[in-house]
Amino acid sequence: MARKAGIIGGGVIGGGWAARFLLNGWDVAVFDPDPEAPRKVGEVIANAKRALPALSDGPMPLEGKLTFASTITEAVEGADYIQESVSERLDLKHRVFAQIQQVAPGTPIGSSTSGFKPSELQQNAANPATIFVAHPFNPVYLLPLAEIVPSAKSDPALIEAAKETLREIGMFPLHIRKEIDAHIADRFLEAVWREALWLVKDGIATTEEIDEAIRMGFGLRWGQMGLFETYRIAGGEAGMKHFMAQFGPCLTWPWTKLMDVPEFNDELVDLIAGQSDAQSGHHSIRELERIRDQNLIGFLRVLKERNWGAGKVLLEHDARRRQAMPDPTPDHAKPMEMARMHVLPGWIDYNGHMTESRYLFAASETSDAFLRHIGADIAYVGTGFSYYTAETHIMHLGEAKLGDALSGTVQVLHADEKRLHIFIRILKGDEAVATLEQMLLHVDMKAGKTCAAPAAILDRLLPIAKAHAALPRPEAAGRHVGQKK
Repeated sequence: MARKAGIIGGGVIGGGWAARFLLNGWDVAVFDPDPEAPRKVGEVIANAKRALPALSDGPMPLEGKLTFASTITEAVEGADYIQESVSERLDLKHRVFAQIQQVAPGTPIGSSTSGFKPSELQQNAANPATIFVAHPFNPVYLLPLAEIVPSAKSDPALIEAAKETLREIGMFPLHIRKEIDAHIADRFLEAVWREALWLVKDGIATTEEIDEAIRMGFGLRWGQMGLFETYRIAGGEAGMKHFMAQFGPCLTWPWTKLMDVPEFNDELVDLIAGQSDAQSGHHSIRELERIRDQNLIGFLRVLKERNWGAGKVLLEHDARRRQAMPDPTPDHAKPMEMARMHVLPGWIDYNGHMTESRYLFAASETSDAFLRHIGADIAYVGTGFSYYTAETHIMHLGEAKLGDALSGTVQVLHADEKRLHIFIRILKGDEAVATLEQMLLHVDMKAGKTCAAPAAILDRLLPIAKAHAALPRPEAAGRHVGQKK
């Protein structure tokens, strides 16, 4: 039975939370008094459906059920987790918590607050132990960070359970040990924001020039190494101490107006808004969201390939799903869906179709996922053994174009101690756009020859082979190049 998430507040952040839970198999009930909330949340979820599956190398769980509740009570009744994302007004949040705890006094309540401390949120609550900060970043359905901030009144066991819930939906819960206004990340953003306002107000730079300075320079470094690791490299072989000795004196130089704030008036607002309109006004907000999401997918996929930063979170989330995936039995045998992917811009040729090398890549992603499923993962390769692909036959049956959602399935045709014979289908919906037949051999890499796979792998592999033996043999299996259909 699907678990339920109660989402209070259906704006950009609340909608992002709804999408994150929904696409990870949770039922979601949203409450927002705005009559436009279903449309707004629906648009966020539509963006998420285009984007989130592109980060997964395995099948997504069945989508949960989305409902819009007419009251807070209806939204949170029976919920396993509640996320509050209403406006940044402490009195409003207190009223919301009071209503929630009338019907769900023991349910974890995460708050998306950007600035309030948990001790402030917990004031006068019926059960302060269940209320904590769970501050995400937009788009919530793609960016993994959630800053988890408890207070002295928080229940440690509940906090740990909430962190595990967030890991299950692919997020990275960063536990902040000591509460502070604006937590960690927003304090950095506020510092950069204040400096940017001064630069525009004083006529030093435009909004576009400031954005270019970030996205063409340090923004690219921060996205994959953060602040301190970046500066450690800047220190050269001597490391961080050398960097601090070199740039420490700069702290007393007039390099920032961080402690001053420009007067916030209509003139400043009109200046910033006017420059922003000139810079980006030719795109609608929805267009900018889609551009942002596609760029984030590309960045995150690269980090995932390198098991680095946010990419490591994606790999761990895939591993959780694979571990929970049931093996087929003879009574319920079918090809196993092992991979999902989207056709990215770099995958297409001059005809606008997915290029041949990417069909092989898609098959490799599918077979690699299957090998990980039976235990032949990167850790196993580190022991000196692996499966090598000895032969591949590919048939192109259809066309895949930019943005198409594809899946990869594996059917085991035969398996023994040394050999693994599989049939891979690359599907667009229910239609096979390509099939690949492969023979893999289990190899002792140091000896450079085949050897028997260990019992731990065979115990996973052979029952699957036995179950798949009940399936019809694919017509294309055993074909040779040029053979008539």
